[in-house]
Amino acid sequence: MQSRRKLRFRLVVSFALFGFGLSALFAFAALNIRTRVENQLITTSLQEEVDHLNQQVLEHSDRAPSFDIVKAFSWSDRTIYKAPLTWQGLDTGVHDVFEPGPDGRMHHYKLAVRRKDGVITFMQFDVSRDELGKQQLLFSVIGAVFVFGLLSLVLGFWLSRKVLKPVSELARRLRDFRKAGKAEPLAPHFADDEVGELALALDEYSQRLTAMVERDREFNSDVSHELRTPLAVISSTTELLQGSPDLTDKLRERLKRIERSSRQATELIEALLLLSRAERRGPTRGETTEVAKVASDVIESQRPQMRDKPLEVELIVRQPVSVNAPASVLAVALTNLIGNAIKYTLEGRVTVEVSAGRIEVIDTGPGIKPEDAERLFQRGVRGEGAGGSGAGLGLAIVRRLCDLYGWDVSMRPRTNTNGAIASIAFQ
Repeated sequence: MQSRRKLRFRLVVSFALFGFGLSALFAFAALNIRTRVENQLITTSLQEEVDHLNQQVLEHSDRAPSFDIVKAFSWSDRTIYKAPLTWQGLDTGVHDVFEPGPDGRMHHYKLAVRRKDGVITFMQFDVSRDELGKQQLLFSVIGAVFVFGLLSLVLGFWLSRKVLKPVSELARRLRDFRKAGKAEPLAPHFADDEVGELALALDEYSQRLTAMVERDREFNSDVSHELRTPLAVISSTTELLQGSPDLTDKLRERLKRIERSSRQATELIEALLLLSRAERRGPTRGETTEVAKVASDVIESQRPQMRDKPLEVELIVRQPVSVNAPASVLAVALTNLIGNAIKYTLEGRVTVEVSAGRIEVIDTGPGIKPEDAERLFQRGVRGEGAGGSGAGLGLAIVRRLCDLYGWDVSMRPRTNTNGAIASIAFQ
């Protein structure tokens, strides 16, 4: 996962890099311009001086020539042997010469040479001192770059804190609203700027979201109330009819199926209402729900699906397990898992096993692909291997219920034979 940098950090780094880059560019430009101007001035001055000296020698050969800023030497073609050996072969122009100076150290000289009408004139200018100044300037400029870079960093921190203070305040108020459980208008606390515009947009979004949640809550409550009433009538009516002495066994079995379906519908309504409210509710009076008992009731309610199938369903309780959740929630989850196992197993056995802290539903159906195990819990995804209708919502509801109560639901294929294993680990 790619790490996310804070906006303040990015502003500080951007400002510091901009300041450092601008300072470095300025330093480079200053040094470059200084070097170019210096070379041009030295070359022009030396050339003018050597021309002037050469002209004096031509016009007044009996007088010693005069010069101002540099050391100059003049020889003829016959006396050139008196000049330093490294100078004797130099042509007219300005040359860079490195040789020991009066102090015994190596010096860098600019040497101007003019050859004309048998007179050879040399003019020497020591640029070592100038290079020392250039080196000092370089160190000064580098130091200035780092100083300006540090100042840019400090200024970036200060500006980022000042610029982002309203954003941090907005985030703090949003966190406080989340802790308080209610939202208050944000816009009055901020100036009429970009952050204030963002706060106003958040207020409008919060109002729309609150209204939508309130409508959904009222709708869920109304639907739950309106559905529970006819279901209660169906349940009481079937209970009264079952007490009639003249009922046939076939009719009594149908009444039991109606009663079980009514109870399942009531449990499903209650579970969906809890999901819509994201409300985690335990059993009344602090009681716990026996997993094995609920599993047994679910198996009995699913037996009509086994009609005309060579299929056996077995409940194995290796260790009693109790959960702090309503029986209706657990019944909805197990009804989907056990119902799917019975639905997709055409023949063989479905085993419901209750062990330490978990329940597993093991079938001998066509099984599932390992890569499809997690995908089956998504909305609208149906399993393969058997016919039948369905919208692919059952396992998605189971996942949401388990997430609400902190349970871990999963599916995996069996390793040594056909079939699948659905399990819920209670935490």
